[in-house]
Amino acid sequence: MGQYTIIFIRPTHYDMRGYPIRWLRSIIPSNTLAVMNGLAQDLAERKVLGDDIRIKSVIIDESNQKIPFRPLIKQLKKEGGLVAMVGVQTNQFPRALDIAKRFREYDIPVVMGGFHISGSIAMLPTWPPELLEARTLGITLFAGEAENGRFELVVKDAFHKRLPEIYDYLKSSPPLQKEPIPFLPHTVIRRTLGAYSSFDLGRGCPFSCSFCTIINVQGKSSRFRHVDDLEAIIRHNHAQKIDRFFITDDNLARNANWKLFFDRLIHLKEEGIKVRLQIQIDTRSHEIPGFIDKAVAAGVDQLFIGMESVSPENLAAIGKKQNRVSAYREMLMAWKQHPVIVIAGYIIGFPSDTPESVRRDVEVLKQELPIDLVYFSYLTPLPGSEDHQLFVQNGKWLDPDMNRYDLHHAVCHHPGMSDAERESVFNSAWEQFYSWEHIEIILKRMVALKSNKRFT
Repeated sequence: MGQYTIIFIRPTHYDMRGYPIRWLRSIIPSNTLAVMNGLAQDLAERKVLGDDIRIKSVIIDESNQKIPFRPLIKQLKKEGGLVAMVGVQTNQFPRALDIAKRFREYDIPVVMGGFHISGSIAMLPTWPPELLEARTLGITLFAGEAENGRFELVVKDAFHKRLPEIYDYLKSSPPLQKEPIPFLPHTVIRRTLGAYSSFDLGRGCPFSCSFCTIINVQGKSSRFRHVDDLEAIIRHNHAQKIDRFFITDDNLARNANWKLFFDRLIHLKEEGIKVRLQIQIDTRSHEIPGFIDKAVAAGVDQLFIGMESVSPENLAAIGKKQNRVSAYREMLMAWKQHPVIVIAGYIIGFPSDTPESVRRDVEVLKQELPIDLVYFSYLTPLPGSEDHQLFVQNGKWLDPDMNRYDLHHAVCHHPGMSDAERESVFNSAWEQFYSWEHIEIILKRMVALKSNKRFT
């Protein structure tokens, strides 16, 4: 029996000195790797390349694992196979291109997909230079989502040496119900902090935030998995003793099946299969009757909230009209009746921001809102967003170094602050929120609110 190997690689990105960033344990597991591995396992079980060809998948998350180039090249040249660069974001694209070059030197087929490729093709009138470079190297680009038989077509085309220069599925979003479930083996999961796995229960978002790439790649029409898919995911992972999960839905509170999902998890808990979940929600989730109580009963103990700002003017500037600053405290206190960790995303660099306004807003976060952790980020016009599209159309300066598009480096100029001033404000925000005095307050508040959860 022959073998055909699919190497899934999620690339890391370079630091400012040009070294690949790699950790002993990475923080967030890659849902894209989980999704693609699930699709590959389904292809293997169905023997889509014939009864005499065994399909094998190899999973590499370069954020916590070194790529063994020589053994992989030797294996692929001997047995045949495909390299799939998956989930490639803008800051990862230079590294992804360098990895792909190593394999293309040996004429090994490489397919590359992810938000940078999909977002650029979706929002720009012509391909940017880096995509043209990939094409000249013989790399096949993939835009859109891979379900509904699309990745099967890629594998068959690669096997028969007929890969096109691009697969473009941006105009058609596949249904998710009854598709192969996302799945990562425990050997991959153990490389993440806290041994978390990940999966998605829905894609697409109905909101219109100008900095968001999701709505232009996965669409504004939400699609959901079936509740039986959720149970299959949990049971498959329970069999390998994995019970912690990051649900990657951009906003689980707007998933039409949330009640069915939580009820099924509560039922599994009664059966003895208990899970811990980190979810992402919007700032109005507390207004949904029963959502918080069921979420906690189902196993939610950490939540990420895209708060973005406490300034109504800033929120209006990015089209995040669903956020009502006046309701932030009400929302957070509703969640804090339970022992949950609250993590907020906060953006610095809105046009109306000043050093004084940022310092004032951080004090609001500290003094008025019961938040346990805050991730500060720069307002970044990522390829695939409306913001980036407008920057390009208007000829505004954007940093050409894609490594810097990681939300922690400024890649455009601010109308009211110099680059140095904005960098100082950004760094000071971290120091201001995470002062020793405020860390003590956070821990005391967690005790007072009867939180018994750890951060990992």
